Amino acid sequence: MLPLTTVVSRLLWAAVLGAAIGVERSIRKRPAGMRTSVCVCLGAALFTIISAEYAKLTGDTGTTRIASNIVQGIGFLGAGVILRERGSVVGLTTAATIFAEAAIGMGAGAGFFRTSGVAAALILVALSGLIYVEDALKLKCRYMLFRLTSDNAMDSVPEVHRIFKDLNIKLDNFQVSATGEKHTIQFDADVTHHQQEKVLSAMTRPGISLEMLPVERQHE
Repeated sequence: MLPLTTVVSRLLWAAVLGAAIGVERSIRKRPAGMRTSVCVCLGAALFTIISAEYAKLTGDTGTTRIASNIVQGIGFLGAGVILRERGSVVGLTTAATIFAEAAIGMGAGAGFFRTSGVAAALILVALSGLIYVEDALKLKCRYMLFRLTSDNAMDSVPEVHRIFKDLNIKLDNFQVSATGEKHTIQFDADVTHHQQEKVLSAMTRPGISLEMLPVERQHE
């Protein structure tokens, strides 16, 4: 049997790595936050330890059976966070992160401290750093409906075209309508998260109401 101090150190290391990834997920307001990440890493580590120790105790050579079932179980957990929302699939990154957390927990439980630590660091780099690369290269766009309501569309239309032209964004289904004294400008566009923030910053001011909603692209 492993000494208690060894077991505790492995479990604590798994919990620390899970918490580090979970903090990043919590900051970005994702479903699987710090508590979920800690539980996934800790559970995978404990299963790995029990799997090896039980095999030693019983003489069973099939030490990988519990570990292989961890992968299957985590697959079901990850599938539960993948949703289809307004024409887009969301939760894939969260599901992949949960899958990676289980692998990191297994590494910690097996005593591979450096390997699991490096893996956790790489996951954090991927989650925190690659989002900026995606925005810069426009690799991750969402098709959004923009609805702008103001008192005078004649002033807003040129400004809308100027802002989106400066951001190199093509507008689809551009419409202008009037309801009473209010004018509504509505259109669709492919935008990155960074571009959404720029549009919101440029168009938000007194007298103008701006809505941005993800929609499903209409295929011709």
